[in-house]
Amino acid sequence: MTKAQKADRAADRKAKRSGYERGSRSYIMSQIRGKDTSIETLTRSYLFRRGLRFRKNDRRYPGHPDIVLPKYRTMVFINGCFWHMHGCASSSVPKSNVEFWTAKLTRNRERDAKQHAELEAQGWRVIVVWECELKTVAAREERLRRLYDEIVAPLPSRADAPIPSRADAPENPPENAPEDAPAARNHPNYSDSGAA
Repeated sequence: MTKAQKADRAADRKAKRSGYERGSRSYIMSQIRGKDTSIETLTRSYLFRRGLRFRKNDRRYPGHPDIVLPKYRTMVFINGCFWHMHGCASSSVPKSNVEFWTAKLTRNRERDAKQHAELEAQGWRVIVVWECELKTVAAREERLRRLYDEIVAPLPSRADAPIPSRADAPENPPENAPEDAPAARNHPNYSDSGAA
């Protein structure tokens, strides 16, 4: 038996232990879709049947939300539990190449949190639907009904936000303010950057 044959046999044994034939894991991973997955189409068809109209996979926004509902200022992300590190039973880290997968999935989770924070700062309501919430028929019906209710619920308007009173102002003016500074300088949202 030559060295090449021994190497091939060792590679075949390793592939059998991992559950994939040599070279097939890469092919399988390449076939995973990034958009228009079965759970996305299922969710979109439910919302469409309920009368909601939306844009899908809008590239103008951080994270390219799966569903954008401008009328309701709402964005829906339909996440796979594995790729977005949900924490449920479906989101376990692979046993091989653990360091690579842990780093990659952690980056995905951190990126999601950053993008959601950006959208919320722009005034959007962000809703995440997880793959595991849509697995069984009963769970799917309950989650989609709840999703519809979350979407059509009124957003808290900015007018409802409490207006700061003089009692909220700091007791001492900023160090760089003259003593006869107007009362506006004592307001917590005051910025001295535009002062002449």
